[in-house]
Amino acid sequence: MSATSPPAPPDPPTGSTVVRVLIVDDHPVVRDGLHGMLAGDERFLVVGEAADGGEALAALARTPADVVLTDLRMPGMGGVETITRLRDEHPQVSILVLTTYDTDADVLPAIRAGATGYLLKDTPRHDLVNAILAAAAGRPVLAPSVAGRLMELLTPPGDDEPELSPRELQVLQLVAAGTTNAAIARELFISEATVKTHLLHLYDKLQARDRASAVATAYQRGLLH
Repeated sequence: MSATSPPAPPDPPTGSTVVRVLIVDDHPVVRDGLHGMLAGDERFLVVGEAADGGEALAALARTPADVVLTDLRMPGMGGVETITRLRDEHPQVSILVLTTYDTDADVLPAIRAGATGYLLKDTPRHDLVNAILAAAAGRPVLAPSVAGRLMELLTPPGDDEPELSPRELQVLQLVAAGTTNAAIARELFISEATVKTHLLHLYDKLQARDRASAVATAYQRGLLH
């Protein structure tokens, strides 16, 4: 269901500075809850709502915002693509992720795409309010679990970490893009059996158990961007 933006957001109180917020989430009940929470605080002005990244970009083209409060996994244009587009088209806007996911495959791509902060939806109201204010000021904000994961991810790998061959890296990049083994074989002009062999080598070198964990580990080690 598409979100509807207010036809004309109310003017902020004269002489005061408010943080203009755009709420982006594919669940209407979440948007309603966040809108209601912020509408009751004179420090904020909700300038619009959107159900995905495409609607968010369209909303910002109509009405500027200081902070985009966005979910990460959404149909249509998802969170990471949304963050990338926002950074390119509206570099002055701070982007605060509010999601239920804190896995490596979610956190690192969002931060690398340019998110100012990353919070989970179980964040207490007081902390969320402070996080939006901090994001508006350009200060990074991370949920404790996310901060811990980033510390682990940024730890330099050991010198004995195995390197990937150019062909293995090509296969890994295609896997990260969601490409099937058959499509990888066609893309690289090799057999599916050879693709499977490369995958086995990747799993071994990355100490991964499947495609998803291989991609997540590759993001951790900076092999994918």
